[in-house]
Amino acid sequence: MSRALAEITAPEFDLALTLGCGQVFHWRRHGEGWLGMIGDTPCYAEQRGHTLLVPRGLESIAADYFALDHPLQKMRATFPDDPAMNAADEACRGLRLVRQPHWECIATFITSAQKAVPHIAQISHTLRTRYGRAAEWNGERLFAYPTPAALAALGEKDLRACALGYRAKNLLRTARMIADGEVSLEAVAGLGDHEAAIELQRLAGVGPKVAACALLFGFGRLAAFPIDVWIERILRTTYFPKKRKVTTKRLREFSARYFGPFGGYAQQYLFHHARTTTPRGNKSK
Repeated sequence: MSRALAEITAPEFDLALTLGCGQVFHWRRHGEGWLGMIGDTPCYAEQRGHTLLVPRGLESIAADYFALDHPLQKMRATFPDDPAMNAADEACRGLRLVRQPHWECIATFITSAQKAVPHIAQISHTLRTRYGRAAEWNGERLFAYPTPAALAALGEKDLRACALGYRAKNLLRTARMIADGEVSLEAVAGLGDHEAAIELQRLAGVGPKVAACALLFGFGRLAAFPIDVWIERILRTTYFPKKRKVTTKRLREFSARYFGPFGGYAQQYLFHHARTTTPRGNKSK
């Protein structure tokens, strides 16, 4: 049975840019829109100008997921005024940071180590198809991200068969830590940014970068500024061009101060702009 669509007002929003910028990895093109999961709920989303179409009954869920309440114009006004940031800001108008489920976000970024975006998406879809709960929208079959308990019941060999490689051990250990209550994501949500980052780094495969990704994309800490290969290259070449020896710690301290209270948005804009403008031969992950 076809499900009726409802309209949501969505100014300052670009659905394709938001879903294709490398922050979330399982949504796929479907007809005039996109099809994916918001937690355990299947969702279709289609943009028509400043209006977003979603299944009736999911308006509030979709609006929250796509962060349509973020005052984007005011947030962007806090970005530093420099050529690199201005170019990224102009190129990424309408890109919003979605609110991902805590566990799904952590697990996905654990699997992202040394992987390009298409590979991360492939791993996510494989894990979902094999071990996630099935759902359906208009005859299309979708799968939720597998729960910690579902993955904790597996062996490392099962996860390696999903193309995780060495990441399988970390994902399995982390799933078991969370399933067993050794680390509580609900408790992490109640901590300050610094304390939450420390607690997250107790998990296998979670260092400063993955912890920052989890805080930004999963826990809504918009000042978090993950530093990956792309961002480190940008910081070194743009902001420290004449200094050869700049430690990662120094880059973190600089980013926290320079990019302000919504540094996570600045980071994603810089990241996506770099990925889409760097000559193909110079790309690496």
